[in-house]
This record gives sequence, structure tokens and C-alpha cells, in this order.
Amino acid sequence: QVQLVESGGGLVHTGGSLRLSCTASGNFLFRFRSMAWYRQAPGNQREFVARFGTAGTTTYADSVKGRFTISRDNAQNAVYLQMSSLKPEDTAVYYCNTDPPSDNWGKGTLVTVSS
Repeated sequence: QVQLVESGGGLVHTGGSLRLSCTASGNFLFRFRSMAWYRQAPGNQREFVARFGTAGTTTYADSVKGRFTISRDNAQNAVYLQMSSLKPEDTAVYYCNTDPPSDNWGKGTLVTVSS
């Protein structure tokens, strides 16, 4: 069983920045798994945001490309999401998970961007 704990969310104004963190624990070989961030806005389905593969490659949703940066620290079993130039449409609960995602979702961390 894998436990995923996200943190770092909050309330920011348009154009602001936040850095999200996620730590993984449990029976989980973190360094051998692609990790990703997902988000779910009110009334919407959860969507893919960014991926950091085991080979070091990164992939982003078009909506966040150029504004968000995903990184990982295998020694800490952690994955991060640096978010800049935030927009109101980035408001959502943000989750980390493997890619493709497992059934073990954490509680997420809420990001609210005010206009």
C-alpha cells in the first residue's frame, strides 16, 4: 500500500506562485516509478497536469506549459510542482500519484487563485 501526502497549497492572487510538495511512503519503489501531478477543479473531472518520468523526461498539460515545473527527489521519495504566473483557472485540488495513476489517491492540497 502506498501513502501519498500532498502539501503546499493556499490562496494566492493572479500572477502569484506556489510550490507544492508530495511525499510517498509504503511498499513503493519510488525511483522506478513515473510520478505525476493531477488536479480537480470544482465540478470538473480530475485532469493530468505534469509528469516526471524515471528517465528524467517531463511532460506538461498545454494549459500549464511554461508556467509550471515538476521536479523530484528520489532520495526523499518526493515530487514537487513549482507553479508560477497562476491564473484563476488553476484553482483546484492538486494530487500527486504515479503515472499512470494508482487507486491510492491522497487527500490533495487546495490551490485557490483569486482574480
